[in-house]
Amino acid sequence: MAILGLAMAAFILAAEATAMASAASLVTFVFGDSLTEVGNNKYLQYSLARSDYPWYGIDFPGGKATGRFTNGRTIGDMISEKLGIPSPPPYLSLSKYDDALLTGVNYASGGAGILNETGLYFIQRLSFYDQIDCFKKTKESIKAKIGEVAANKLFNEAMYFIGLGSNDYVNNYLQPFLADGQQYTSDEFVELLISTLEKQLSMLYQLGARKVVFHGLGPLGCIPSQRVKSKTGQCLKRVNEYVLEFNSRVKKLIATLNRRFPRAKLTFADTYGDVLDLIDNPTAYGFKISNTSCCNVDTTIGGLCLPNSKLCSNRKDYVFWDAFHPSDAANAVLAEKFFSTLFSGRPSAAPKPSP
Repeated sequence: MAILGLAMAAFILAAEATAMASAASLVTFVFGDSLTEVGNNKYLQYSLARSDYPWYGIDFPGGKATGRFTNGRTIGDMISEKLGIPSPPPYLSLSKYDDALLTGVNYASGGAGILNETGLYFIQRLSFYDQIDCFKKTKESIKAKIGEVAANKLFNEAMYFIGLGSNDYVNNYLQPFLADGQQYTSDEFVELLISTLEKQLSMLYQLGARKVVFHGLGPLGCIPSQRVKSKTGQCLKRVNEYVLEFNSRVKKLIATLNRRFPRAKLTFADTYGDVLDLIDNPTAYGFKISNTSCCNVDTTIGGLCLPNSKLCSNRKDYVFWDAFHPSDAANAVLAEKFFSTLFSGRPSAAPKPSP
C-alpha cells in the first residue's frame, strides 16, 4: 500500500500528450500499487490487500467502495477528468474481448512492488512482473482486434504511467520479520530494486512502450504508519533517506534507458517535495491535520480503514485517509499542483470532492 509515489503524479507524462484537444484519443496504461489501484484486488479472492468495503468510497460518486484505497478518488481519476478522458478500468474487470481495452487499462494492485516477494503476506496481489504479464495479454487481445500494424501504433503512442516502490520498503524491507530486511544492507537493497526495475522497464519497451512516466516516491517516513514507530511522532529520517536514494537512482536509470533505447521518452516525475510540503504545511492548503489519519488506524499492524473503524468528524481536514493513503481532499490538491505544472497556461480548477 504506501504513500505516494503519489499515484498518478504519474500522469506527469501527459505533458507528452501535448494538446488538450487530442486528449479524447489518449490511450493510457497504468502500472502501480494501492495509490493508483481502481479495483483489481477485489477480483483476487484471497487477497488481504483490499478496500472494497466501507468506509472506502464514502466520498466517491455513488458513495460506494470501488477498490480505491481512499475515501474518494485517486489523483489519476482527477487528472483523467481534467484531460477529458475516462479513468482506465481495472484489468481484472475486463474480458479479453472487451472494447474498453482499446482506450487504456489500469493494472495497479494494492500491495504490489517491484520485487515479487514484496507484499507476500497479502497472499494475492499483482506484482510489477504480474502486471507486465497482464499487459502482454492485453497486447495480444488488441492485436487480434485491430491487426498488428494498428496495434503497434497504438502501443507506441500510448502513455504509460508507473508508480511502484513504496511497498518494497513499507511492506518488505522495513518489516523486521521479512527476509529482505535481514539479508540486505540499504545500499544492497536499492541496488536490487534498480537492477530489477531496469529489466522490467526494458520488457515494457520491447512490448511497445515509448512514452513512460515513472513517478518517484514521496516521503514514506512521514506517513502515519511510519510516524507511529517514532516515540515523538515525527517523520522517520532514515526512511526518508532511503526514499531519496531510491529516487536518485531511478532518475539515473531513466536517463540511461533514454540513451539506450531508440525513440524512448521516459520521464522521472519527482513528487517528493510537493508531498512533503503538503505534510509539513497543511494549513497552507486548507487542512488541519497531517500527522495522523482521518480513519483512526495509525497502528504498527494493519493500517487500513475497516468497517468498524472510527472516522474523523470532517474528512476534509485531514491529509491522510488511513495509515498509508491520502484523502480525496489531499489528492485534489496534489492533482491540481501536478496539472498546473504539466499544463501551465491552461487554468483548470481541481474537480470538487463529492458531497
